[in-house]
Parts: sequence; C-alpha cells; structure tokens
Amino acid sequence: MALHLLPSSEAQHRDDSIAVGSSTSPLFFDLTWPSFLRLCDRLAPYCGVLCFLAPLPTIRQISATKSVGNLPLLPYSSMVSNGFVWVMYGLLKDLPSVWMSNLMGVALGSYYFFVFTRHCGPLAVNLPGTVSQHLKGASGIILFNLMLPCMLTKEFSSDIIGKEGVVFCIVLFASPLAALKHVILTKSAASIPLPFTLACTLNCALWSAVGLWKMRDFNIYFPNLLGLSCALAQLGLKGMYGNQVVKAGLPE
Repeated sequence: MALHLLPSSEAQHRDDSIAVGSSTSPLFFDLTWPSFLRLCDRLAPYCGVLCFLAPLPTIRQISATKSVGNLPLLPYSSMVSNGFVWVMYGLLKDLPSVWMSNLMGVALGSYYFFVFTRHCGPLAVNLPGTVSQHLKGASGIILFNLMLPCMLTKEFSSDIIGKEGVVFCIVLFASPLAALKHVILTKSAASIPLPFTLACTLNCALWSAVGLWKMRDFNIYFPNLLGLSCALAQLGLKGMYGNQVVKAGLPE
C-alpha cells in the first residue's frame, strides 16, 4: 500500500502535536486510508460483476419490444473481447479478483450479444458496422490472445495483453458515446443506457483506487481513470438531454 500505520513511538509523538479526533490531521489520514483501500479492494470485483449485469434491463427491454432502436451493439461485443483479454491478464499475473470477475463479463457479454443480434437484423449497419464484423472481430481477438502465451514468455505476453486490455477497456467504457450524433440531433440521451453508465462510474472509481495505490499496476488504474472520465461525460449528457424525444423540427 502507499501509506502505512506509523510506528508506535512516532505516533505518540504526533499525538502530542495534533488534536485528537481531528479529521484534517495527518494521523487521521494514515489510520483511515489503508482501511479505505482494503474496502475498495474487496468491493471492486463485485462492482465489476455489477457493471456486467447493468445492461440486463436494457436487454430485457429489447427482448420485450423485439427492437434495438438506436442502441449500438458495440458495448456488448467489446464486453466479450475486453472481458476475455482481462481473464488472460489475470491468469498470467495471478490476480484472481481480475480474471474471475471478468469471466462473468465474458459469459454475460455473450448472452447480451446473442439477444441483441436476434432483434437488430443481419443487415443493420449502424451498430457501428455490421453484426458479421463484430463477430469476426471478437473471434479474432480471442484467438490472438489464446495463442500469444504459447509463442512468447509469460512476462512478455502478459505485458502485451495488459496494454491490449487498456485499449479495449477504453472502448468498452466509451462505447455508448457511439450514439453521440443521434443524441445531439434529437436532443435525447435515451440511447445512452443509464444502468450501465452508473455501474461503470462506481466500478471505475474503485478499480482506479486499487490499481493506483494498492496494485500499483498501470494496466489496471490507467484505463479505469479514463473510463471514469467517460462515464462521467455520459452522465453529463444524460442529465443535459434526458430521454425526451423531439418529434418535430429536426434538422434535415
């Protein structure tokens, strides 16, 4: 951890110079910060699973209406690809909290992908791209990451997969912004799924703290800091435009 409890002699010396119970004192910070990091470390994997479960209401709505509306497929195809990359990284780096939570993401992302593609039609091209392109892309990523540890050393392959995970993590968190043009045109943020965005905000905040101050792993904290920024931007759009739809007067 970045900070530790002070030795008893030094703590006694500090006690003489600061007010007991002062929430602004360095000693109070020393005592509470490690506890906060431990709490984040315990909650982060569960929040990761919560993030993967967040699209479930959206998927249920798609099943009920048998239409995907203007929603993009990218969040779900990238969830499968991103999840598998982090499963491999967690296994290679011996981080159970990373690979176990992301294994759930692969399973749920595959289910979301299946339901979405049943109702979007094979000729849809605004996902962005087509269903076939998403399927080929995800399959290629999975195959590449399965072969990488067989061709390179464990350390080198984990470094490559980690950097790859950084890229895909950013795509996953920013993917709802693929509908940004439609949001601005209609002045409606209905195409940004709120449950997924809220879950991403909490998930990224916890993993950023754990990765930065506990694991000290760039591949963990950097994408989550960027993901937190993307999630906050999406919440801003949601607050600005809401779900109302302008039915008339749209620009040509």
